[in-house]
Amino acid sequence: MSVLVGRQAPGFSASAVIDGGNIVNDFTLEQFKGKYVILFFYPKDFTFVCPTELFAFQEKLAEFKSRNVELVAVSTDTEQSHWGWLQMEKNHGGIKGITYPIVADTNKTISMNYDVLAGELDWNDEGEMIATGELIAYRGLFLIDREGKVRHQLVNDLPLGRNVDEAIRMVDSLQHLEENGEVCPANWVKGKEGLTATHDGIADYLSKN
Repeated sequence: MSVLVGRQAPGFSASAVIDGGNIVNDFTLEQFKGKYVILFFYPKDFTFVCPTELFAFQEKLAEFKSRNVELVAVSTDTEQSHWGWLQMEKNHGGIKGITYPIVADTNKTISMNYDVLAGELDWNDEGEMIATGELIAYRGLFLIDREGKVRHQLVNDLPLGRNVDEAIRMVDSLQHLEENGEVCPANWVKGKEGLTATHDGIADYLSKN
């Protein structure tokens, strides 16, 4: 699994559904330059853990927006599949009400470039392409800063849902560092004291905590 932290986030241009129902064909991250982005991958439309995550992110959308963060979801389903799922009511298993963009990684290149694609492609002795396992995305999450650099990444196996509050905490940690020049110790949350990255700084922090 590649570590993208500290590197520029891989770019892409793909179809996506925005605002809960409008399909666009050339969605990119470039439009968010100067903003933070939480880019998260999920395995499949019309499944079970995935809608719980999608709605959990939607419930916190205002909190992300207040921090100048754009949410972008990605799966390897088509834009038509995304659109159909978005038209279904929540009590029927749909995700109607999700308003942030959902990108269609139909050719799986985005998932490959972020190294979150489950399964493997290979060639047999007859020169035929073969696949081991389903070629769908793991639950990857990437925090991208205003310059397009990945500052945090998390990859969960398919059955394991993520904690949206932790994603917000990581945004707060990055913004605290940028605004105050202080690093964020274990279990830091917004409003708590950071520390200066010196021997005296850590000694002072530990003496108080």
